[in-house]
Amino acid sequence: MADLSVNIGELQMKNPVMTASGTFGYGEEFSDFIDIARIGGIIVKGTTLHKREGNPYPRMAETPSGMLNAVGLQNKGVDYFVEHIYPRIKDIQTNMIVNVSGSAIEDYVKTAEIINELDKIPAIELNISCPNVKQGGMAFGVSAKGASEVVKAVRSAYKKTLIVKLSPNVTDITEIARAAEESGADSVSLINTLLGMAIDAERKRPILSTITGGMSGAAVKPIALRMVWQVAKAVNIPVIGLGGIMDWKDAVEFMLAGASAIQIGTANFIDPAVTIKVEDGINNYLERHGCKSVKEIIGALEV
Repeated sequence: MADLSVNIGELQMKNPVMTASGTFGYGEEFSDFIDIARIGGIIVKGTTLHKREGNPYPRMAETPSGMLNAVGLQNKGVDYFVEHIYPRIKDIQTNMIVNVSGSAIEDYVKTAEIINELDKIPAIELNISCPNVKQGGMAFGVSAKGASEVVKAVRSAYKKTLIVKLSPNVTDITEIARAAEESGADSVSLINTLLGMAIDAERKRPILSTITGGMSGAAVKPIALRMVWQVAKAVNIPVIGLGGIMDWKDAVEFMLAGASAIQIGTANFIDPAVTIKVEDGINNYLERHGCKSVKEIIGALEV
């Protein structure tokens, strides 16, 4: 077996396979299907300072080779997470990472401060890129200045590994990535969902209650792969790749493009065991190619 271990800043992972926030619940929901401790890192659903109801239904729609969602970060708030969810997940033997969102910089900072006190949460993923929340989120992630402001503020309050999740709905994603790095990010993850839309032709109405939503799934992979390749060349911090990863081959392609780790999202809805299959597939690929460590393929694309 090849050495699958990777580091994201000071975060040590047994393998590069992670789950994307919002597609894997709090991890425990999948424990009937797989040994979730085998996953390198589980990023739990988006957490905000205060409780959020999310957007009205309908807020999901299937698209060719993908899906749209406009859930709107529905969650019960960080205090509920600390009191009720953290005690249930803190002893899962993998990296449990919290995705943090907010509608103002102070909200991000306060949420990060609270999570910083949780011993068994070694990292947060800062969501400055969610396209389906009407206030905040999007505004921070679409400009280098906005990204820099929120990352700097959170960095001053949060002492562990800080991953910043980037929006693809920008002109130049490398500019945002560099701003995050310069402001103290230990890593960047990309891409979040692309802004999309679906229409019911018979009813002459949008399918989603919010009209537009975030597109994910296999259809976005070529765009995600291109952006990961660009960002990996532009920054000196580890890049985490996601967007349309459906199997081990997709994962390997992202790592060849420069990703140190990958996240699986929409594919979890199709196959709850996909994370383990991808881990095994990466190992088989490394053995076939005579690689002793997964680090040998990170950024190994020959161009």
